[in-house]
Amino acid sequence: MHILIGIIGIIFFLALALAASSDKKNVRWKYIGIMLVIQLVLAYFLLKTTIGIKIVGGIATGFGYLLKQAAVGVDFVFGGMVNEGAMSFFLSVLLPIVFISALIGILQYLRILPLIINVLGFLISKINGMGRLESYNAVASAILGQSEVFISLKKQLPYIPKHRLYTLTASAMSTVSASIIGAYFTLVEPKYVVTAVVLNLFGGFIIASIINPYKVNEEDDKLLISEDKKRQSFFEMLGEYILDGFKVAVIVGAMLIGYIALIALLNGLVGGLFNLASGGAINWNFQTLIGFVFAPLAFLTGIPWSDAVDAGSIMATKLLSNEFVAMTELGKVDGLSERAMGVVSVFLVSFANFSSIGIISGAIKSLNDEKGDIVARFGIKLLFGATLVSFISATIAGFFL
Repeated sequence: MHILIGIIGIIFFLALALAASSDKKNVRWKYIGIMLVIQLVLAYFLLKTTIGIKIVGGIATGFGYLLKQAAVGVDFVFGGMVNEGAMSFFLSVLLPIVFISALIGILQYLRILPLIINVLGFLISKINGMGRLESYNAVASAILGQSEVFISLKKQLPYIPKHRLYTLTASAMSTVSASIIGAYFTLVEPKYVVTAVVLNLFGGFIIASIINPYKVNEEDDKLLISEDKKRQSFFEMLGEYILDGFKVAVIVGAMLIGYIALIALLNGLVGGLFNLASGGAINWNFQTLIGFVFAPLAFLTGIPWSDAVDAGSIMATKLLSNEFVAMTELGKVDGLSERAMGVVSVFLVSFANFSSIGIISGAIKSLNDEKGDIVARFGIKLLFGATLVSFISATIAGFFL
C-alpha cells in the first residue's frame, strides 16, 4: 500500500513543479523519466543489496575513523570542558567539521577533487540532458558546499544567464557539503545520509528540468567551464580551509542557538494559548500545529498516517530552521516506525530551508553584486524547488524501507 501512495506522491510533487514551470511545453520528460529510474535503482542498491549496504557501512566506518581523529584535536584544545557522561553538540558534532574541511582542502590542492568533479560532471551531463556546467556544479556543491562552490565559478558568474543561474543555485540548495556529512552521521543513520546525497543529486536535475526547462549550447558550455590557474602554497591553502571549516562550525552553532530558542519560545506561546483556550484539555504546541499542516505531504511520501503528524512537524521544522535543528528534534521523537524514521531522515539531508536563500544569494552577491540580486529575487521559487527534491528523494527511499 505504501508503494501505491508513494507513486501518487511522486506524481503530486512533479505536478507541483510543473505548476511553477516557466515553460511547460518544453519540459523534456524523457530525461526526467531516465533520472527517476536511476534514482530507484540507486535507492535499491544502497538500501537493499549486500554490496550497497557494505559500501554505506564502509563510508560510515571511514567517517567514524576521521571523526575520532578530529576528536583528538578538539580534546587537545577543549578537553575538560564537558562534564563526564555529558555530550557537547558544538564540541562533538560541529568542531570536527574543521578537520574534514582541511582534508577537502588537501584533496583540492592535489587536484584530486577537480578531476573527480569534472569527470562525474561530464558523465552526468550525458544523462540529464543539461550542460556540463550544471552537472559540474551539482557534483561540486555536494563536495565543496552551497556557498563555497560559487567561488570556483567566480570568473564565470558575470556570463551566466538567469535561467542557468537558477539551476546552479537549485543544485547547491538541494545537496549538502562533504565537510558536514560526518556531523550528520552522528545524528541520523549513515545509510540514510548516503542515500539522500546520491538521490538529491539527480532529484535536483529532475525538478530544475521541470520548473526551469532549457537547452544548452555546447560551445557556450565549453567557454564557461575553466579552471582557476592561481596556485596557493600548501600552507596558505591549509590555513584557508581550516578557518573556513571553523567559520562553518561557528555559524551553524549560532544558528542552532537562535532557531532552537525561537522554536522553544513559539512552542511555549502557542502551547500556552491552546492550554488556556481549552482549559488544559489540549496540549498542542507550535510544532504540533505545523505538523498538522505538513502531515498530508508526509503521508504522500509513504509514511503511515499514524506517524504523519510527528513526521510532518520535523519536516516543517527543517524548512523553517535548518536540518541540524530538525535532526536533533527527530532524535527526541518516540514511537516512529522504521519507515517513517528512514523517510524523514532522507528528507532532512539537504540545505533546503529559508536561511539558505540568504546564504546562497549572499555568497553570490559577494562575488558579483548583480547576480546576487537576481538570486535573491527568485529565492522563494528556489526554496520551493529544493523542497520538492527532498520530498521526491524521501518518497523513493521509502519504497525500499
